[in-house]
Amino acid sequence: MRKLLNSLLLAVFIAVILFISRWVGQQAYSWMPPQGTVEAKHVDEIFSFLTSIGTFIFLAITGVIVYSLITCRAPKGDWSHGHPARGSTRLEILWTVIPTILVLWLSAKSLSIYQQLNIEGLPPVVMRHMHLEEPANAAEVSDTKPVDEVIDVFAKQWVWSFLYPNHVTSNELHMPVNEPISLRLHSQDVVHGFYVPEFRLKQDTYPGRTITLVLTPDHPGKYQLRDSQFSGACFALMRADVYIESRQAYNQWLARTAASQSTIASPPMVIDNTQTAKEILNGNLLTIPPGC
Repeated sequence: MRKLLNSLLLAVFIAVILFISRWVGQQAYSWMPPQGTVEAKHVDEIFSFLTSIGTFIFLAITGVIVYSLITCRAPKGDWSHGHPARGSTRLEILWTVIPTILVLWLSAKSLSIYQQLNIEGLPPVVMRHMHLEEPANAAEVSDTKPVDEVIDVFAKQWVWSFLYPNHVTSNELHMPVNEPISLRLHSQDVVHGFYVPEFRLKQDTYPGRTITLVLTPDHPGKYQLRDSQFSGACFALMRADVYIESRQAYNQWLARTAASQSTIASPPMVIDNTQTAKEILNGNLLTIPPGC
């Protein structure tokens, strides 16, 4: 009877901490910035799952410790050693198999998200360490996922710049909502980090290399692009506004910007119709904030 009661109490304890862990995992969604892309949802799912697992392990271990402190205390004055623990083959298998399954699942899920981002232009790790021939730049490789817009992103101490179709340029990143967008990242001096918290994406960009990534923004709004790499004294000021908007609003913004650049004699950034992304990369078309 006592053994049955202990089993029942153990089952209730596990059910309670499972419920609490699941609840804490759901709360984890609110700890992150609002989701800005389709890919961000999958990242948050992994974060919520890990939070639930961590909460369950914490509560289980804490519960065992508290139970042991209450029920397994030695009598006063008893300084003898407790009964030596003996290994359990079943327990050893259990706590080896479960973490292995979790790690494999997380690896598969992370790889799936990485493939959805469709990042190109980075050599494989093995190839880099073996000093083998590197693959072609992303600009020379066709995207494996069809995109509706291609935007060149230029990073330079200490400003971001963007080249749109028809050679429209801006220090703001505008993207149409619910459409796959290809961003081609360029660095004009040192290593920079393309980081928008709402996108759950941080991608380094390197001098002399074009890195292409594809993402699908799905929540209209204003976000902020930051430099996630320490690229110098003013890297914290290297920010740019990011706007996700409807296709109509995006086209209207492109038309207004193109018209304003064609009527102003010397705007902060001028690119004539004969210039290419490669020429821009080799040039000096970025406006550096005062004081840096």
